[in-house]
Amino acid sequence: MPFDITAVVNIMGLSAVAVFAVSGALDAARQKMDILGFMLIGTATGLGGGTLRDVLLGNLPVLWIREPIWIIVCLMASAVTYFIAPKLVSLSRALIWMDAIGIALFGVVGTKIGLDVGTSPLIAVCMGVMTGSFGGIARDLLCGSNLTLMNEELYISTMLAGSVTYLTLNSLNLPYNYDLVGGFLMAFVLRALAILFSLKLPNIYRNN
Repeated sequence: MPFDITAVVNIMGLSAVAVFAVSGALDAARQKMDILGFMLIGTATGLGGGTLRDVLLGNLPVLWIREPIWIIVCLMASAVTYFIAPKLVSLSRALIWMDAIGIALFGVVGTKIGLDVGTSPLIAVCMGVMTGSFGGIARDLLCGSNLTLMNEELYISTMLAGSVTYLTLNSLNLPYNYDLVGGFLMAFVLRALAILFSLKLPNIYRNN
């Protein structure tokens, strides 16, 4: 029997929120903040993209106000990271990989939510990319870090590819939830390859 689609989306969404909260908390660790700083940065990172998406779609009040479990997950993930972070060999490396998982999850979940409220495929993709990127922007700005999305390696394009893959598979009416899984895998694998092999889009301004 196929999984209930609402349950699957909620699991992916909560996973994305938790992973992004961890990435925010890891950046707080690099800034040597206390546990409340971890929880603030982690929560802003985990909920930033979804909040922007809900506001733009008029889906109010935003999800974490309607269902406090979302903010609870952020707070718990951030607090746990506070105690684990000192044991990690490389905070920067861990942050990069948590961010990669988070943008892949958020990209497809944001796209699906956009479709569910009746937007066009183009706007749904925009919602996916915004959901995946805005939390990271909030994290980097609050911590005074270089914006992750300004890295030369593939970043926004990986979310775009994941969202388009989800839309394509969704249009085929595949069984189970292969569209969500396929979109996530496309985004994550592309981002992983970009991290490992420094894959970049052509840029005529790079050497100017």
